[in-house]
Amino acid sequence: MTVLTGLDRLSQDDSDALKLVRGRRVGLVAHPASVTRSLAHAKDVLVAKGAIVRALFGPEHGYGGEAQDMIGVDNASDPETGAPIHSLYGGSFDSLSPRREWLDGLDALVVDLQDVGSRYYTFVWTAVLCARVCDALGIELIVLDRPNPLGGARIEGAPQLPALRSFVGLRSVPVRHGMTIAEIVEDAARDEGLGCVRTVKMQGWQRSMLFGETGLPWVLPSPNMPTPETALVYPGGCLLEGTNASEGRGCTRPFELFGAGYVDGPALARAMMRDGGAGFVARPTTVRPTFHKWAAENIGAVQVHVTDAGAFEPYRAYLAAIAHLRTREGFRWRTDAYEFVDDVPAIDLLTGDGRVREAIDQGASIEAIMAIGRERLAEWDATARWIYR
Repeated sequence: MTVLTGLDRLSQDDSDALKLVRGRRVGLVAHPASVTRSLAHAKDVLVAKGAIVRALFGPEHGYGGEAQDMIGVDNASDPETGAPIHSLYGGSFDSLSPRREWLDGLDALVVDLQDVGSRYYTFVWTAVLCARVCDALGIELIVLDRPNPLGGARIEGAPQLPALRSFVGLRSVPVRHGMTIAEIVEDAARDEGLGCVRTVKMQGWQRSMLFGETGLPWVLPSPNMPTPETALVYPGGCLLEGTNASEGRGCTRPFELFGAGYVDGPALARAMMRDGGAGFVARPTTVRPTFHKWAAENIGAVQVHVTDAGAFEPYRAYLAAIAHLRTREGFRWRTDAYEFVDDVPAIDLLTGDGRVREAIDQGASIEAIMAIGRERLAEWDATARWIYR
């Protein structure tokens, strides 16, 4: 069965999609991966289908997708249309929401962003923040839905404690949440009474599908998400941002490759294979990142090769890696500001529970670490939040 994204439906003159945009003054929140099956960009599709595109908006990494993680992006203008490009990622938390004057005169704000299925990936939270502002102004928010590259049937990692919500999780959801961007936004709309949200659903997508089964082209949604395989490891790999180990930025396979100057690659690989669950092989290697942590240094590392995506548990696998790294002299938790929060360790924001860090510090077993928050995960009612069944 052919999978059509919300944008594909619009490009193919689906009447339900067209009526939401044709002849209307719209803004567009997009990035390079906002494309059809034939790689036409959302801006061009909107213009071709009769929408009046007044403004463009870029999430973290920018409308053009050039910026690295946690780098503020400036406003700009579109060289083709002259429309302003407003940055939704600047130097403060307030910069993450569109300013009211940027939405002045719009009938609707269209969101077309490829997510990667992990709570930490910020595009879904940009969409939620946009919905909150649109609702306050009486402007429709139209979500052109896209697949969750990890599928929509499995979840991992407990919903975070409310006190640990941040831009890597504005709402309490599992780390691997199994939802599409529209499901995230519609769930927020129900809870918060936001009546502005309209969704152009996908056609042909099934919850069991990994991205490779959709037949859709993969375009990097951010600079360090080069392949669907990167997305598959990301629910675990992003945890490394809470440490001084390199998560592979500056390497050709970020998040799959990771290491540090204090790492013994073979020992790290053995620890992951012992405690990290099934469905992967950790291969010891060395790398030399070209930028970011450990730049221009040869460091011990591993590469995670997923051999069975159905059995692979990235959250567990990378927690096992971090538990081993913690035993090495030279390991440090990240202590500087992380996604606009400077008074909570980054690892606590990522795992959603400070007890995970404490357990790792105390040398707890992987089973004890994985048990933290298990009751919150058990209480999570995924099916109540689905719009595809």
